[in-house]
Amino acid sequence: MPLREVTGGGGRRVFLGFVVVYLLAFVVVVDGDVHLWPMPASVSRGSRTLYLSSDLALKTDGSKFSDGSGILKDGFERMVELVRESRSVEGQVNGSDNLLAGLHVVVSSSNDSLYYGVDESYKLSIPATGNLIYGYIEASTVYGALHAFETFSQLCDFNLMTRTIELHGAPWNIIDQPRFSYRGLLIDTSRHYQPLSMIKKVIDAMAYSKLNVLHWHIVDRESFPIEIPSYPKLWNGAYSYSERYTVADAKEIVQYAEKRGINVLAEIDVPGHAISWGIGYPSLWPSANCQEPLDVSNELAFKVIDGILSDFSKIFKFKFVHLGGDEVNTSCWATSSHVNKWLDNHRLNESDAYKYFVLRTQSIAAKHGYEPINWEETFNNFGNKLNPKTVVHNWLGGGVAPAVVAAGLRCIVSNQDKWYLDHLDITWQDFYMNEPLKNISKPEQQKLILGGEVCMWGETVDASDIEQTIWPRAAAAAERLWTPLEMLAEDPKQVTTRLARFRCLLDRRGVAAAPLAAPGRGVPLGKGACLRQ
Repeated sequence: MPLREVTGGGGRRVFLGFVVVYLLAFVVVVDGDVHLWPMPASVSRGSRTLYLSSDLALKTDGSKFSDGSGILKDGFERMVELVRESRSVEGQVNGSDNLLAGLHVVVSSSNDSLYYGVDESYKLSIPATGNLIYGYIEASTVYGALHAFETFSQLCDFNLMTRTIELHGAPWNIIDQPRFSYRGLLIDTSRHYQPLSMIKKVIDAMAYSKLNVLHWHIVDRESFPIEIPSYPKLWNGAYSYSERYTVADAKEIVQYAEKRGINVLAEIDVPGHAISWGIGYPSLWPSANCQEPLDVSNELAFKVIDGILSDFSKIFKFKFVHLGGDEVNTSCWATSSHVNKWLDNHRLNESDAYKYFVLRTQSIAAKHGYEPINWEETFNNFGNKLNPKTVVHNWLGGGVAPAVVAAGLRCIVSNQDKWYLDHLDITWQDFYMNEPLKNISKPEQQKLILGGEVCMWGETVDASDIEQTIWPRAAAAAERLWTPLEMLAEDPKQVTTRLARFRCLLDRRGVAAAPLAAPGRGVPLGKGACLRQ
């Protein structure tokens, strides 16, 4: 099914028809009749079956978006390939009154910049009748249009008997937008290296689930795998010569994600979690025998951080950078004589030095145009001293987010008892039912919850098992972060069939998603159809 671009008249006729679509779209169809994931904000459907043209066309007349970067065209082509499922569309469709000729996409913004808070809303309508049937997509930005493509792809099925692609339930009328602006997934490339091809596969599956932030926990105490031109010996801390990322690799990941509407959040976790830094620069350690946190008394530590963030600013364009700040054991500072002397000279105790390190690192990040994200320990220890633009990343428990927003700071929710993917005993039902706004009732405080993030820490995953550990549990959280609260199921049993269908869809698309019935990254428990696993 090759791409065919169409330009010309007809935009006014289609737009007037869409006014009717908009009014109809407020009829919400019950979950049993709609198998989309995540569930759109508003959806209605009919009962007619359409057949997709073998050369489905993309029309863009009436759109202000010129698509000079090719992001819309590429997204359309990817969608068509997903719908085809790598099969040959050989069947013939008789007549034109049930033939879907293409999609007419109108994007009102000419700007293709991907930034935090970009408008991701869209409207999708598919008429049931007409001489030349076109689906219609209206979006403020190209990123809303990409979400519409994903929704459209889930409406289509390949008929193996007729060798045609069918779209059931026309007319479809969908109005959609995300509930939260931050819908994240963390991957950890320090505990195990992940090849570029696998990171791209994770990004693809994120787009299918409508997640929009890849939190790249790049380095940690175990390894430092990324190239830093300002301090080239840092990646001496990589596991091996080949398990490294060049600057070009990192740019490639960022660009690949951007074309799918996904921002990349880079993290350096300081001052703890940094033993690997000293492989190339041993003076960053408090001593050879006591190697972290980074030596607070050594100006080189802050020069290196400055160099890293300077280099990051040329790669990672997201407005936020993650600076870690968690699990800082300051005992090395107390037992290293030169650090202890520095503390005395500056009249600081170990706790004061921890705060000094975090706040100074935040200032360096601000100099490079970033707003800081820190793990919740920084808030728990000295929250009233943090940069007012700090985003606090909750992970330890469920009671922190209400305290963060009550203090006027923004928060991302990742409480480990519900949204840590490396905890294999946490079921998809737990992921689905975890509510970021729990115990936060004031509207002005609810707005300070940017969203949430599921975390795939890397101790027990490499390229062999990362996908089945992430999916489909991350998708369960994705619906919690996308779909309006009033449309979420009160009992996860109500969405089991729909999530099972999405898991099977991921498998058909080449994503190694684990069965719903399996714990964590389990395997099928016996023979049977995909939907029953």
